[in-house]
Amino acid sequence: MNKDKGKSKAASGLQPPYLTKGDKIAITCPAKKLPNPMTDAIALLESWGLEVVLGETVEASYHQFAGDDNLRAKDMQRFIDDDSIKAIIAARGGYGTIRMIDKVDFSNFSKKPKWLVGFSDITLLHTHLFANYGVQTIHGQMPVNIPDASAHSLETLRKALFGETIDYSFESHHLNRGGSASGILVGGNLSLLLAASGSVSDLDYNGKILFIEDVGEYLYSIDRMMHTLKRAGKLKNLAGLICGGFSEIKDNDIPFGQTVNEIIMGVVAEYDFPVCFDFPAGHIPDNCSLVLGKTIHLKVDSEQVVTHY
Repeated sequence: MNKDKGKSKAASGLQPPYLTKGDKIAITCPAKKLPNPMTDAIALLESWGLEVVLGETVEASYHQFAGDDNLRAKDMQRFIDDDSIKAIIAARGGYGTIRMIDKVDFSNFSKKPKWLVGFSDITLLHTHLFANYGVQTIHGQMPVNIPDASAHSLETLRKALFGETIDYSFESHHLNRGGSASGILVGGNLSLLLAASGSVSDLDYNGKILFIEDVGEYLYSIDRMMHTLKRAGKLKNLAGLICGGFSEIKDNDIPFGQTVNEIIMGVVAEYDFPVCFDFPAGHIPDNCSLVLGKTIHLKVDSEQVVTHY
């Protein structure tokens, strides 16, 4: 049963302890089942000096899921309640987190926070943990992606877990809107942000810097989701907007007529907060790590985009 007591009123997220060599970390599958063994991922994590503990879900199968909803919830609960586990990494996304999340008691995250890592379908866990317990989490590469991940993105994950500085600077997109802003970073996969809307996992967007990304969606669907956030009042009081990778985007036989970036900029055109596009995070090989729930500083000008914590 879900034990959530309501929204956190914290001004900034609770920061879990950073990892040190010798720490135990767990890998579990809250959503889709794994297609292959995680040989590369385990080797990488062990090379960082970490001891890897695998959940039952790593080898489980129930239709498309990594075991049924109860097993996936039990696996997550095991690692939440085990104080020897210092971080929980979701092995992959896909679909399924929304089916098991309300079977898990996350209250220990507010008492003894630990890092949770993942992206895509794992966005629901990110929003849930910050909305209810104010805990920082890491939006970053997952074990299933490691064989195809850039070395740079994997290094940003190591830095995020071990508490090293992760700043980003890259060339500005011509549609960017300039400005500087500071705010708590929230967000993740756009489709999952909509799935959380109106639930106990929903976020307070006011004063936040919002990060969004997505994969495999139709252009009209991106347009609809952005307008849904706008109509819900989620966008008008943002401090800033960071748009990551929107990959494998599809169109209909009758073209929509705008790119993803043009769609997003059109929806937020009436506001004045800084906006940047093509941030290196999302369903892309260079999926750089972001610490959600932590205050980030964003500067956008015509030449470059700079972010730092």
